Amino acid sequence: MSHLTLDGRSLTLADLEPFLRGEDVQLRLSPEARNRVVEARDVVERAVLANEVVYGLTTGFGKLRNVAIANEDLGALQHNLIVSHCCGVGEALDEHVVRLVQLLRINMLARGHSGVRIELVDWLIDAFEKRFVPRVPSRGSVGASGDLAPLAHMAAAYLGEGEALVDGRRVPAAEGLRSAGLEPLVLTAKEGLALINGTEVMLALGLDAFSRACNVSRAMDAAAALSIEALFGSLKPFDARIAELKGHAGHAAAAANVRACLADSAVLASHADCDRVQDPYSLRCVPQVHGAVKSALAHIAEVLSHELNSVTDNPLIFPDTDEVISAGQFHGQPIAMALDYLSIALATVANISERRVEQLVNPDLSRLPAFLTPKPGLNSGLMIAQVAAAALASENKSLAHPASVDTIPTSANQEDHVSMGVTAAHKARAIVGNVERVLAIEILCGAQAREFHREFEAGVGARALFETVRTRVTPLEADRYLATDIEAVLELLTSEALVGAVEAVVGDLAAF
Repeated sequence: MSHLTLDGRSLTLADLEPFLRGEDVQLRLSPEARNRVVEARDVVERAVLANEVVYGLTTGFGKLRNVAIANEDLGALQHNLIVSHCCGVGEALDEHVVRLVQLLRINMLARGHSGVRIELVDWLIDAFEKRFVPRVPSRGSVGASGDLAPLAHMAAAYLGEGEALVDGRRVPAAEGLRSAGLEPLVLTAKEGLALINGTEVMLALGLDAFSRACNVSRAMDAAAALSIEALFGSLKPFDARIAELKGHAGHAAAAANVRACLADSAVLASHADCDRVQDPYSLRCVPQVHGAVKSALAHIAEVLSHELNSVTDNPLIFPDTDEVISAGQFHGQPIAMALDYLSIALATVANISERRVEQLVNPDLSRLPAFLTPKPGLNSGLMIAQVAAAALASENKSLAHPASVDTIPTSANQEDHVSMGVTAAHKARAIVGNVERVLAIEILCGAQAREFHREFEAGVGARALFETVRTRVTPLEADRYLATDIEAVLELLTSEALVGAVEAVVGDLAAF
């Protein structure tokens, strides 16, 4: 089990890798963070005792910000805030995403600007350790005043309302709390608002998509290498000197990955002096296209890294000056725009991968048997695999329309500009799933194409990729039910077994 010390300041993408791989993580709160949480809470307590009118502490919310609330009703105010905001709809968020939201929220509270009691933070850590997982509907956030609806469902489960997941089953939240050995939370001033003002849902969904995109970024280079060999392409466009002339780090990384995968290739050496003058763009421009994707991932990693330790609550508590300041930290525009960029980058991966599939199956382009079957005509081979890849690539083009360019006023026009960050995150996750399937189809086709020139030794990385595929999928001798083959390659890809096999022989492949 991994251990993670949270202080609200130093969480990194690398810290989250074990968690994103499905490993259990034990959380701790740093002593410094504990002190900051206590100091911020003292500010809240003093404001309440002094009967100060402070947004979110002693007033209503949004359009009701001017309604003062009596001290004896502050606990009810926070409870009412939570249950009234439980308006989420649609299918539930994946359990691992909810747990990531829980982790991120604890880290944000640990920064010490939210004004919650230290007892609440300790309760949240205890709930995380005991795997208490609220059931959170996936739709209903516009990504501005925080991910209000989904975070409210999470907070309501802490109060014993709504639903939770126990061993994957939907149960009443109160039952889930009892099963975990937890007493329901009882909120005091500011704490309900501190639990639902924030961007942790869009961030968690984005981190999940980004993690998968990094695996895709390595796999796409290995897949391209396999296709280049199968099509007797040239390695010359991947020369490091050409990358230097372009000047983009992503270009250099993509070219280096492909060179590593094709090291010692007898296939490429066998046609060094052939009559083909230039390869098609889907082969020749891999460094430029894949490289642009890697450069996008580098930028997105920077944005997400900042967001990991951002304070997204409102109002903000500043213990050093005894101030409570209302601002807009909950607005998700930085994340929304980054995730739209991720969608565009990933859609590009599917576009060029599908074109390589067409190069592989089309006999007019490949110099290989039609649709990669030994007996075309009697057999259709991988004809419709290319059609499936085309369908997925085309779907991505619709999904890649930026969500962050949209906005719609809410809360009686008080919240008059919103980010649509959760929508951007959902679209990015849908696209990465499509891309994984397109790459699985390309790899399946590339492995089948290798069967027609097995007399030539493949490059070390391409060979490792091919041999790993053959552990699950046999060569295509005659037509058969192909969906099973695609799913088998997909499972190897998404589990990172394919990338792992390649990296075992060529070293680490750069994701960005």
